Amino acid sequence: MITLHHLNNSRSQRILWLLEELGQPYEIKRYQRDPKTMLAPRALRAIHPLGKSPVITDGALTLAESGAIIEYLAERYGAGGLIPATGTPERVRCSYWLHYAEGSAMPPLLMKLVFNRLKTAPAPFFVKPIARNIADKVGRTFIDPQLKLHLDYLEDVLGANEWFVGHTLSVADIQLSFPLEAFAARGELGSDHPRLSAFLERIHARPAYQRALERGGEYKLGG
Repeated sequence: MITLHHLNNSRSQRILWLLEELGQPYEIKRYQRDPKTMLAPRALRAIHPLGKSPVITDGALTLAESGAIIEYLAERYGAGGLIPATGTPERVRCSYWLHYAEGSAMPPLLMKLVFNRLKTAPAPFFVKPIARNIADKVGRTFIDPQLKLHLDYLEDVLGANEWFVGHTLSVADIQLSFPLEAFAARGELGSDHPRLSAFLERIHARPAYQRALERGGEYKLGG
């Protein structure tokens, strides 16, 4: 039996969604973030040394990292669906998106989160204006242009199809859902990116996505 070690408001929500799309039986072990620090509890370190989520156990296997988990589950339990066949151009594109989501799309989002918190972090009164100016300049000259670059790129990719690999949902879409929902939560998706907004509407309407929300509990990405 697969066990998903599920942290609230985290990347593990997309693993829940995948398991529901696969129709695969699984159990959930829930963990809650510290309400002050928003960090995962230390109990997760008993499952994986890094103490992060998502983590799954499947028999003797313990596996972390969203991309690795998604690929493993789709290959073992997907029965030929959701992930293209090995050796095909579609599989190469799918693999690209599995890596791109965390390797390229998420870093500028995380940087924006960190620098926004820097502006409001406790500090001596004479330091606060300096920290705020640095954060504003980094955001204006580097982070915001990077966010726009990635959003424009993703918007353009969806010009040919409704999904990121061909004409049907794949694990690439599930993997990309988290950064795109994070973009939306931080107000980065506007009228310039109607295809990305429509993509989120499509995935939110899927019955498996709705079932994952019911099983996983509150899912709200902070701004």
